[in-house]
Amino acid sequence: MIKINGFIACFLLLANSLFSYQLSDVEKQLLERIDRNYNETVALLEETVNINSGTFNLEGVREVGRVFEREFSKIGFQTEWVTLPDSLRRAGHFVATRKGTKGKKLFFIGHLDTVFEKDMPFYPFTFVDDNTAKGQGVNDMKGGNVMIFATLKALHELGLLEDKTITVYFTGDEENAGSPSWVSRLDFVERAKQHDYALGYETAQGFNIATVARRGASGWTLKTKGRQVHSSGVFRETVGYGAIYEAARILNAFREELAGEQYLTFNPGQIIGGSDIEYNEISGEGSALGKTNIVAREALVTGDLRFLGEEQKEAAREKMRKIVGQNLNGTTAEIEFEDGIPSMPPSSGNYALVDILNKVSLDIGFGEVKAGDPGSRGAGDISYVAGYLDCIDGLGASGTGAHSPAETINMKEYPDLIKRSTLYVYRLINM
Repeated sequence: MIKINGFIACFLLLANSLFSYQLSDVEKQLLERIDRNYNETVALLEETVNINSGTFNLEGVREVGRVFEREFSKIGFQTEWVTLPDSLRRAGHFVATRKGTKGKKLFFIGHLDTVFEKDMPFYPFTFVDDNTAKGQGVNDMKGGNVMIFATLKALHELGLLEDKTITVYFTGDEENAGSPSWVSRLDFVERAKQHDYALGYETAQGFNIATVARRGASGWTLKTKGRQVHSSGVFRETVGYGAIYEAARILNAFREELAGEQYLTFNPGQIIGGSDIEYNEISGEGSALGKTNIVAREALVTGDLRFLGEEQKEAAREKMRKIVGQNLNGTTAEIEFEDGIPSMPPSSGNYALVDILNKVSLDIGFGEVKAGDPGSRGAGDISYVAGYLDCIDGLGASGTGAHSPAETINMKEYPDLIKRSTLYVYRLINM
């Protein structure tokens, strides 16, 4: 009986495996092409990781762009560099395009910059072991950029991009967009509107998770003022509480009244207070002059606000304004909000894109793909275009430690992610 059950179990396992591989001959050829090109793919990843492209290293960002210009030109794409006004102090963006009349039009999103600036310690591309490599921006998001190229290269080599419309857009300032961000993203948004789907290759949350939503990010600046007098008079009717107590009251009220709301976070990242303060908005550096026996005359707090949907953002801002207006005796306060990256709310169209990816994954034999928690991802470039076309993100490389010296990429999963990406794109452009 045990042998019979074992035989049946093996038969069912084999049958399920065979039925799960629902690939056409062309799709099988694409998978073979990914394997054939893989050494070149890894070499390209190493080359781009080993170029420092911190957001403020403008020449480094452009140098990575030139690498992709060289590679995309080889596979039939028209390339260009989108320049930005000097006032933004940003490198610009790389764009590669093909135009056609057939199938769905796809807009691929990546970014050339990393958080690692030129004056920081350098961490080159290095294999830790057979399954792991490390390096600056290796998964956020040079691994994703190279995945886009490897995907389109395989399709090109089999003649499958003929008469198709494809735009690849690698921004140069995703990690710290120039202000105002709408200027930096104007061309990006206008081009995206001309397509059917946007595909973001930011870091994968997991091999079997896709991103259908991303929270938005905006900034706020709180300024409080008090009466500068001898500290022995603090709390008196004629003196009041001073600027630092007022700032503390407001921050604590934010915590008490807004904390716990799903998808909403607000973080005070910096506070400066005293009798005199200075703050550089560009560098984020600040200084304060004060004494323990002086009631603080001014204080400043900077922070961010993250949200899912404009309605949640505006409701939170209104609550914060109300709290700011309830001043302690002898103080005044004001808060200013600055829009940053909008949110990417979940939509039926986004979920439909996950359904297609899931079918591809099952057909290859890689398992089910599900949509991730809408509140689990932070802001990203794809959010700028989410209001105009269906989107999916998190298609990029997997790894750990993004934005840290310990940033890694999972090299065991990398070729499989490229294979799934390639078949996914093949099916989308032929819908």
